[in-house]
Amino acid sequence: MSVRSLSKIDELLLGVDKALRAVVPNSNPSTRPLPVSSDELPELSITEARHVAGLMRINHTGEVCAQGLYHGQAFSAKNDDVRQAMQHSADEEVDHLVWCETRLSELGSHPSIFTPLWYGMSFGLGAVAGAISNEFSLGFVAETEAQVSEHLQDHIDQLPPQDRRSKEILAQMDIEELHHRKLALDNGGAALSPPVRHAMRWMANRMKATAYHL
Repeated sequence: MSVRSLSKIDELLLGVDKALRAVVPNSNPSTRPLPVSSDELPELSITEARHVAGLMRINHTGEVCAQGLYHGQAFSAKNDDVRQAMQHSADEEVDHLVWCETRLSELGSHPSIFTPLWYGMSFGLGAVAGAISNEFSLGFVAETEAQVSEHLQDHIDQLPPQDRRSKEILAQMDIEELHHRKLALDNGGAALSPPVRHAMRWMANRMKATAYHL
């Protein structure tokens, strides 16, 4: 039985659907449950809950950016293998998006109000990286995942001692982000120049400072 290939309109509609699911909270089904050892919610003071919510909002924003980045790279990738690899990584990270949304809801908080902007900027960066070359595109992924791992580890250190729930979620995300980094490097990702890495870090820090509050 033959499988009908997707038309350009089909691909466009699928792309729009993925973009909407990335920016509209609670629109994605999770394929895996929260990676936590207990369903009991930790007791946090008002100050602690606000701080944890700010950290989780940053992490949610990071996952929105990851979706935009991977979708943009898949859009402009120069061959089908890279395009499929980008889409596969984006699909795996949907769970991270859902986990962050779930924890924000438990804390009585919400994602960043600038979520559509974060997605659009990241899609543009991903599309440019994919258009430059496969090696640059995969190197961009590897550097992004390395920087995401750094801030995940920093957030784990900042969590209140009793909030094992958030800690276990972020720890599992960190494991998978580093795995995606390794896959990008193993598939030919090139090391980025220092100016590009510094620019990426500067942009990430501006995003984190904004998303923590808004």
